[in-house]
Amino acid sequence: MKAENNRVLIVALAANLGIAVAKFVAAAITGSSAMLTEGVHSLVDSTNQLLLMYGQKRAAKPADATHPAGYGRELYFWSFVVALLVFALGAGVSVYEGVIHFLAPEPAVSPLIAYAVLAFAFLLEGGSTLAAFQEFNRARGPKSWWRALVSTKDAATVIVLLENGAAMAGILIAAVGLAISQATGDPRFDGVASVLIGLLLGVVAIFLAREAKGLLIGEAADPALIDGIRRAATRPGIMGVGEIMTIHNAPEQIVAAVNVDFDNRLSAGDVERMVDEIERDLQAAFPAIYRVYVRPHEDAGVKFGDARGLLPDA
Repeated sequence: MKAENNRVLIVALAANLGIAVAKFVAAAITGSSAMLTEGVHSLVDSTNQLLLMYGQKRAAKPADATHPAGYGRELYFWSFVVALLVFALGAGVSVYEGVIHFLAPEPAVSPLIAYAVLAFAFLLEGGSTLAAFQEFNRARGPKSWWRALVSTKDAATVIVLLENGAAMAGILIAAVGLAISQATGDPRFDGVASVLIGLLLGVVAIFLAREAKGLLIGEAADPALIDGIRRAATRPGIMGVGEIMTIHNAPEQIVAAVNVDFDNRLSAGDVERMVDEIERDLQAAFPAIYRVYVRPHEDAGVKFGDARGLLPDA
């Protein structure tokens, strides 16, 4: 999964760097506000991919005394930073440039250059989007697109997918704005296109920030995986499996805690042996679980946040 994510990010970075250069050159030649906005958009996307690659590297650091649970959530932190950059730089600059161009419009020069660059950018963005789409489609399984999008823990792939989708939509908006400006002789439509691109980026940024915030706070594993943990933990000598608490530290790093009611006739040694077996079996069955804790409790229905289960009796 990590190798695939790196491939998606590298493809997106290479595409966006080439696109950004082409757009800025075209903006300088044509004077198109929408083209300048698209150049800023591609530059922000390139910065975001670098931040995500850095976040993935940091997240892979092993646990230490300072961070005993590992550094996995660094990826989610940098994903949140990416969302802020998309909103502040991508959306903010786009709307600002659009308003300026609307209030002080200037006709675009050599629009054919702008169209050629937009077509080139659309092809490169399409290739990058296809790579992200294939990775996301492989990971989503039988889930619907929307369900997979809001429940995935793979922030990097989702960011690339949504950013590229917004980029392709932005290219079309820029082309339409330029075409209407040419057809009507009113360059203000170029500024309107910039504002629309900015609003689109704002919506994407808000969605990304919302998802990154949830992952930073801590989201549970997929319900199907939790059901699998319950089935794998059930065995002779166990009267019931109660609450199962899971939390993602990274897309492939899950911490799990399982409340188990052991048969009272088992000796302390038997319980200890079974706890070791359950922990070993769960990690073998679900490689994403890198920490698992089995908690013996006579009442398996007691929740981990319940004071009865966490505090000693008075």
